[in-house]
Amino acid sequence: MFSFRLSAAACGVITTLMLTGCSPAGAPTQTAPVQTAVAQQSSSEVKPVRDLFERVAGKTVPNVHFTLLKDNQTDWYQVEARDGQLYISANALTALSYGTYEYLRQIGVMSVSWEGNRIALPEHFADYPLERVSSLFKQRAYLNVCAYGYTTPWWGWTRWEQELDWMALHGVNNPVAMEGQEFIWQQLWREFGVNDSELASYFSGPAFTPWQRMGNIEGHEGPLPDEYIEKKRQLQKQIMARMADYGMKPVVPAFSGYVPKQFKTLFPDAKISAMPKWSGFANETYWLDPADPLFAKVAKRFIELYNVEYGEQKYYLLDAFNEMLPPVSADQRHQDLAGYGEALYQSLAQSVPDATWVMQGWMFGSDQHFWDLKSIEAFLSKVPDNKLMIHDIGNDRFDVWQKAKGFYNKDWVFGFIHNYGGSNPVYADFDYYKEKVDAALHHADKGNLTGYGVFPEGIHSTSVAYEYMFDVAWQGQATATSDWLEHYLKARYGAASPALLSAWNKLYKAVFSTKYWEPRWWEGSAGAYLLFKRPSLDYLRYTGAPGNLVLLDQALRELVALPENERSTLLKYDLIDLTRHAVTQHIDMLLQHSMLAYQQGNIEQGDSWRQQAKALILGVDALIGGQQETLHSWVKEARDYADTPELAALYERNARRQVTSWGGLKLKDYASKAWQGMYADFYLPRWELMFDAQRKAAQEGKTLDKAAVEQQLVDWEAAWLDKALPAPAQQPADAFTAIAALQALVTASKAPPSNL
Repeated sequence: MFSFRLSAAACGVITTLMLTGCSPAGAPTQTAPVQTAVAQQSSSEVKPVRDLFERVAGKTVPNVHFTLLKDNQTDWYQVEARDGQLYISANALTALSYGTYEYLRQIGVMSVSWEGNRIALPEHFADYPLERVSSLFKQRAYLNVCAYGYTTPWWGWTRWEQELDWMALHGVNNPVAMEGQEFIWQQLWREFGVNDSELASYFSGPAFTPWQRMGNIEGHEGPLPDEYIEKKRQLQKQIMARMADYGMKPVVPAFSGYVPKQFKTLFPDAKISAMPKWSGFANETYWLDPADPLFAKVAKRFIELYNVEYGEQKYYLLDAFNEMLPPVSADQRHQDLAGYGEALYQSLAQSVPDATWVMQGWMFGSDQHFWDLKSIEAFLSKVPDNKLMIHDIGNDRFDVWQKAKGFYNKDWVFGFIHNYGGSNPVYADFDYYKEKVDAALHHADKGNLTGYGVFPEGIHSTSVAYEYMFDVAWQGQATATSDWLEHYLKARYGAASPALLSAWNKLYKAVFSTKYWEPRWWEGSAGAYLLFKRPSLDYLRYTGAPGNLVLLDQALRELVALPENERSTLLKYDLIDLTRHAVTQHIDMLLQHSMLAYQQGNIEQGDSWRQQAKALILGVDALIGGQQETLHSWVKEARDYADTPELAALYERNARRQVTSWGGLKLKDYASKAWQGMYADFYLPRWELMFDAQRKAAQEGKTLDKAAVEQQLVDWEAAWLDKALPAPAQQPADAFTAIAALQALVTASKAPPSNL
């Protein structure tokens, strides 16, 4: 951390019941109770942070004292411990919570993650000299719009409260808040004359609402029940209230132009375009031109309805062209784009003049064939610089901001997605994150870089990556990986022995030096591993996974060999996760060699590789049964969200469809998961079908009919959606023994380690 003395000017307005005073020189003075009305008021201001730590700790924390010092500086916090007491002060509540959490992690007494918490708060804190840390960014953003489909569709308040606490602990102050908006859309469309029968076929199902909102799809796996809409309405009110308690400034939705098809009949004179079909879907969506007078009316009414329900906000997300190309004329392309940008901004400014339009910069990278630099500049040209904020979410894939010169003076947020589709291979690149952030901060063309964000499409994977990425927002290049890892391990496991550190340094080189997981979108086919992809002979060319599998296997052998007294609950969790990641890569190689053997007519060898792959698949499936999520838990959460058996069936189908065939022609396996149940009940039988077809062709001396097999697989996937799930495999009683057994199976398989 960085050390600074608190200046007298920075002391600002003191807002806590017990605080560190300020001398004229800014040096800390003795703590004393404050008996004024201001202090009584201030105790309620820091109460959300105290409540947070007491919720997480499961007890009161009387020896931790919080102070809020209001000023207009970029967020900062300072920490000091003396006489057994811990004193944390900051100028924002999220800085206060992050600063407290960071210090408690540093001394190894608190770790909060999606997989579980470790809390070991001391009765007395060792003395620690006053230290101050400032954030490198004004905004610290979190969440991707897609996470509301891939992760949160079945969440209630209990789970959301945990996530909001996690956000505060990690310093988030600019979260993307997308729940509850279907209640507004439903009101809006009814007011404009869309009847309920049309709405029933318009809204997509619960697991697909984000892509409905972005105008990519409509009516997919619907309907969207009123019961679901109402639950999310009430939930969003709770979410927004807690965000307000923490002083967060959420990003909420606005109208971007997509309308129900019935609008073409209701408003025949309006300029409504059928947009290009998205990602292989059969149906188009409909977009109302922002220059049409009707656009401003619809946009204004949406904001009015939203603000009445949830309160007026500062930041409104308005994505008109997310993976959807704007309709432009060939001879006036840039004029059209400039007009769209201006009209979209004005549609928001008419209702909330002080609001900031937020848009994702993803389209500039994903559709870069359309968005050349002149097109980007034209689209942004007529929007006031301080009224637009671009969430440049994809810096683990694209470097748009450098080419676009920091987005031509618009405010923007530098960020990473990391997780795509909620899929969960274990990977990250610590050095890449800190180096990219440092480069952006010091680049001549950074423009108005004001924020930093972590924008996962789904969560519950590789939580260590998110601990590190949010630390970068405060520590930047000062985040020394080896030191950081040692603090992280002490906080998470309770200790960091030389053997544990040695294994984790190998993990750092093997899997945490990978900026993007290329296999998950290999040649346009989704699926984090080959096992997760719909089988095809095309995968004989599959190039395998990044990282160092040999080093990963070595690290895992070292972790398995740790003595009993080092085998903490969270270490076991991480070891299981890392093991299934490694073993699945070995399975991938066996799948390739099975296909090749059958293709070459070597049935005996194909059978051998296939059986070895099957044994590993079933072994992994059993091993991961105790992890945070399984296919059964995902389905159970969906069914439990329903109020009737009919809704439970609808929600289950949504849940199962999303993690398998998804929809359209291109998105199959995009949200595939490394979950128990998926290995044994979906991936394995699907590959068995492929191998059966290959084996039969080899026996008959025929060439495999690839088209026929493809159709057979499609039919099998469709039937699986409505097939009852078998009971989950029983988790091994001793995970360490089971992992050692899997490692022995890998060694015995003798599959060539190189890619074909």
